[in-house]
Amino acid sequence: MRRKIPSTAALSAFETAARHQSFTKAADELAVTQSAICRQIASLEDFLGLRLFRRDRRGIALTEAGLAYSRKVTALLDEAERDTLELMAKRGHGGALELAVVPTFATKWLLPRLPGFVDEHPDITINLASRTRPFLFAETEFDAAIHPGVAPWPGTEGEWLMQETLIAVCSPHLIAPRKKLTTADWRRHTLLQQSTRPYAWREWFASRGMSVDGDMTGPRFELFSMLTEAAVHGMGIALIPRLIIEDELRRGLLVQIAAHEMPSGRSYYLIVPESKSHNPALLAFREWIAREAARHGETTGRRKTQTAASRDT
Repeated sequence: MRRKIPSTAALSAFETAARHQSFTKAADELAVTQSAICRQIASLEDFLGLRLFRRDRRGIALTEAGLAYSRKVTALLDEAERDTLELMAKRGHGGALELAVVPTFATKWLLPRLPGFVDEHPDITINLASRTRPFLFAETEFDAAIHPGVAPWPGTEGEWLMQETLIAVCSPHLIAPRKKLTTADWRRHTLLQQSTRPYAWREWFASRGMSVDGDMTGPRFELFSMLTEAAVHGMGIALIPRLIIEDELRRGLLVQIAAHEMPSGRSYYLIVPESKSHNPALLAFREWIAREAARHGETTGRRKTQTAASRDT
């Protein structure tokens, strides 16, 4: 069956005219006459059976239907252009992966390691976009996602990467690194809160056999990157996954003030829709990130052993 799709020329003329709200400016951008733009728009409106623009002596304006359609057409043309440029650049080799990632994990753990993947696979481009909540792959352009949770999503395959453990940290200017805190000490300090995990401090204290009044009180931050900066600047004590503050710990911007680490109950997974599980570029990335996660686990295990041997607070 022949597809019911308007001509690319008509869609391009419409998208440009909608963006400029002007047939004249659209004609200038596309290097055609204004009458050519008018003919393309008219043919598109005839094809659709509805008006996309209101016309009067003052100019043109998108109708409600035209505004909604222009957003969809713009997204489709942008995607077609991106795919075309990628194919031209790669000359048919390699490919690109669209990955959805939680932002702090991407910035603090993935990006510092990603040059290693690029060195191994220079023909594969990795594009990252921020997503903090689960989504339906069918409604997006994503090939995979990296997300913390308790299990993979329905209709997907999950590559377990690493467990998330929470540690208590603060600026070394706020509390001396070697000081052993009593329950009374914990009550006196500001506890920085992660807004999406309101019971984190209570669970952490309970895992140490402690109960601290005001464990849910304190400034709230949506992202761990915000929580980290607040702790670095001495605003209080934060409970943060170790894997995203390794650099701050190494540089002495943050210090761990209790050797205790609590598994959060969440693990990071590479989540792949079943329909794309055989994508060669995705298979290469999957193998690489599993190797990096295993290496991270070995390093973390050695560090935990060294920390436990050196102090127990």
